[in-house]
Amino acid sequence: MKNQPTIVVLDCGSPRTMDIARRVREMRVYSEVVDASISADELQRLNPAGLILSGAAKDAAAGGLPVADLRLFDLGLPVLAIGTAARQLPRGRPPKGSAAGADSDPGLAAVATGKRRLYRALFEPEDVNSAAAKVALRHFVRRICGCRGSWTPRAYVKQTVEALRRQVGDAQVVCGLSGGVDSAVTAVLLHKAIGDQLTCIFVDNGLLRLNEADDLMKVFAERLQMRIRRVDAVDHFLQHLAGVTDPETKRKIIGHEFITIFKREAQSLPDARFLAQGTLYPDVLESLGIGKHGQVIKSHHNVGGLPAELGFELVEPLKMLYKDEVRAIGRELGMDDNMLWRQPFPGPGLAVRCLGEITREKLDILRAADAVVTAEIRAAGWYRRVWQSFAVLLPIRSVGMKGVERSYDYTCVIRAVHSSDGMSANWVRLPHKLVARISERITSEVAGINRVVLDVTSKPPSTIEWE
Repeated sequence: MKNQPTIVVLDCGSPRTMDIARRVREMRVYSEVVDASISADELQRLNPAGLILSGAAKDAAAGGLPVADLRLFDLGLPVLAIGTAARQLPRGRPPKGSAAGADSDPGLAAVATGKRRLYRALFEPEDVNSAAAKVALRHFVRRICGCRGSWTPRAYVKQTVEALRRQVGDAQVVCGLSGGVDSAVTAVLLHKAIGDQLTCIFVDNGLLRLNEADDLMKVFAERLQMRIRRVDAVDHFLQHLAGVTDPETKRKIIGHEFITIFKREAQSLPDARFLAQGTLYPDVLESLGIGKHGQVIKSHHNVGGLPAELGFELVEPLKMLYKDEVRAIGRELGMDDNMLWRQPFPGPGLAVRCLGEITREKLDILRAADAVVTAEIRAAGWYRRVWQSFAVLLPIRSVGMKGVERSYDYTCVIRAVHSSDGMSANWVRLPHKLVARISERITSEVAGINRVVLDVTSKPPSTIEWE
């Protein structure tokens, strides 16, 4: 987004840094998070219209990550410091009267005027989602920085299509297609830009939901007329996952084997030079952390996991977007709502919802239970009201009754959460009658399950997925 005026959010140690960037984007102004170690020269290449320093709460013992290059304050950019980052603002000439309009807004206080246009927030970082903080941020972004809100889905598609054509030229591109929203929008966006230069490869790993593989082929190969190869690798993945119970090991195996199979298929395509992926900003953040204080939570096989010998240059047109922004791009591209509003599905698929060892039998049980959850959530009008809703199969068996027969079967978990971007989530208070209906159907219709429980944990302390 080099041609787009940008509000750069400098991460100085706040866990709310991403929320700040989100609030700016809601104003249709492009915002990007960078590390506190960025230099003034690097910052200027981002076409900044303003700078926000995101520190921790003001009562924090530590001052957070220090700004590495103090020349940032002398670029003539409006600078807003939040939380402990305000301690890093240099002393300047105190403002007289109204300083660039800051006095008219109770959420900001001017620290210096003139060449140094410095401000500090009067709200705490943890209050960034409050109405008062949103008003203050809007005042800073729109009035002080002069951003008009031109970062729209239409503008993004236009700029990205042009950028993709410049990047790719007349080369061939391969895209790993999973059927989820992210890879689907990536594929359609690329197809709009380069047409038949794109070949999608769909690796059926046996870890998908009920009938998902066939449905994907109908949409992309038949309806959208895209070039797509389907690779049946179900047995391959099950063999490599046999006996594995550790969650991170599962993810790494799935990522490694996906790369192995994908590499074989992609390298059989003549003139293939680029690899397209549906990587999103939360994927990058969870895998790599934000700045130096970030912590890796879990690995994503499509982020930083491609070996150098794969031989492709990456194309990641959605890498700086959140899920809701991706859906807006999809709508701009004319994609069907049923595809765009599919709930997020993890890269490792049902492997992280089937706890313990992965077997064909357990996957079939989980697929059937998950289909019931989805069907009932849809029928009750809740599918688009929640971020994700799905079934989890626990490696726990308990005694029960199936009809008049004693059973010793698995336990199923109903999981439903609200979220805006997957970085945090709250568990959903589904109607009791709906939960009861799902439970009754699963225990009566799905062989192998005799007990259903409800997950009432938010993120944090849990993650959305169970593994």
